Amino acid sequence: MKAIVQSEFGDANVLTYSDVERPKIRGGECLIKVAYTSVNYADIKKRNGNKGKGHFPLMVGLDAAGTIVETSVESPFSIGDRVIAFPQDGSYAEYVIAKESLIFKIPDSLSFEQAAAMPTVSILSYMLLHEIGQVQHSDTIVIHSAAGGVGSMLVQLAKLTGVHKIIGTVGNLDKANYVRELGVDSVYTYDTFTEEVLKQTSNKGANIIFDSIAGDVTSLSLDCLALYGTLVQFGNSSGKAGTFKTSDVHTSCRTIKGFSLGTTRKHDPARLAPVAEKVIELFKTKQITLPIAQVFPLSEAAEAHSLMESRQYEGKILLKV
Repeated sequence: MKAIVQSEFGDANVLTYSDVERPKIRGGECLIKVAYTSVNYADIKKRNGNKGKGHFPLMVGLDAAGTIVETSVESPFSIGDRVIAFPQDGSYAEYVIAKESLIFKIPDSLSFEQAAAMPTVSILSYMLLHEIGQVQHSDTIVIHSAAGGVGSMLVQLAKLTGVHKIIGTVGNLDKANYVRELGVDSVYTYDTFTEEVLKQTSNKGANIIFDSIAGDVTSLSLDCLALYGTLVQFGNSSGKAGTFKTSDVHTSCRTIKGFSLGTTRKHDPARLAPVAEKVIELFKTKQITLPIAQVFPLSEAAEAHSLMESRQYEGKILLKV
């Protein structure tokens, strides 16, 4: 089969379109013929070597949409089932293997393209909003990187939930109209959001802030987080760790929560199934949708990574297999 593999860490050019052996399933696993896979920031980090040691050749990719072509004995899935999945060893390939606990059926009415855009960002966003952030209707929230995949989904889910005020941040105000159309009430750059959030909340600050950037954005977020507020930290796309002091939280009764979908997939996958069911229904009924920034053929994965790193896109980047 064809797959994108890398034999060293480095820039997008280390991704090569190659012939590799088709994987073989074991008990409790399914083989999936991939239709589309999505590009996520975690792919960039893994490619660069920021996710620990590599066992080369290495394949990246978190999620896939496709059709089951082989199952184990007594599997709850059947050959021909249309599914989304979190494969075990990367997803940039014609065929992938996934554990049954990380495979979810999708309806015939949901296109593979839209289905491929959703697994990581929609399941993560739903959990961030409802389980980790525990948003209330009366809240003012800030969503950083609102034009990205997770940001786009968080905005729509917050709007659907009826959150009082949604403030989005972007690196460039060229993306302002895009995030406004998704449902934000106000949009600012990372340089100005602290002052603007305080202005909009009569200096009280935001109740919940969702931060996937870290670095300087973490401390700027704490500067406009309300008493009893929550900072939800779920990434560091800036490449830098955010810092805070214990004095930032104890007297103000504020909370900092961390969350990783990758950790949850590995250590508590059972948490994902009920969430997947909910977001698949939301996509099926078109209550939410995920704009597709661009679709690249699998062979052009390096170009897809370069686009993601440029940040000159809105929505999700996909690879068509």
